[in-house]
Amino acid sequence: MKLPTVAEIETMDRAALIAAWDHLFGTPVPKNLSRSFLRRFVAFEVQSRQRGGLLRGFVADLQKRTAGAQVNSSPKLKPGDRLLREWNGKTHIVEITEAGYRWNQEVYPSLSSVARAITGARWSGPRFFGLKETR
Repeated sequence: MKLPTVAEIETMDRAALIAAWDHLFGTPVPKNLSRSFLRRFVAFEVQSRQRGGLLRGFVADLQKRTAGAQVNSSPKLKPGDRLLREWNGKTHIVEITEAGYRWNQEVYPSLSSVARAITGARWSGPRFFGLKETR
């Protein structure tokens, strides 16, 4: 069986999607998986295989996550790096240290706690400092 195209996947009924799943993964379809979700899974796998598979870093992150390890999804920050953010007309500088994140002569355990101290509201630290794109 050859890999279906994404256009073909869009028109497949449930039985054809299940056959495609069996061909791609060699395992039974998880119970209660909707046709829409099944279609997306199959399309993603087909596109991934057509483009040479998943990126090594992505696969490594998946393996770490399934093993229960914590995975940092932010860019790698090293001690000595600095982050700048302007907030309400004031520039805030955060220095990355071995002990955590230094801002205003205080060390915080996470960027989110720094963002909370600056804004007074709950923020994702990586998002606040522009390390993660917004949707």
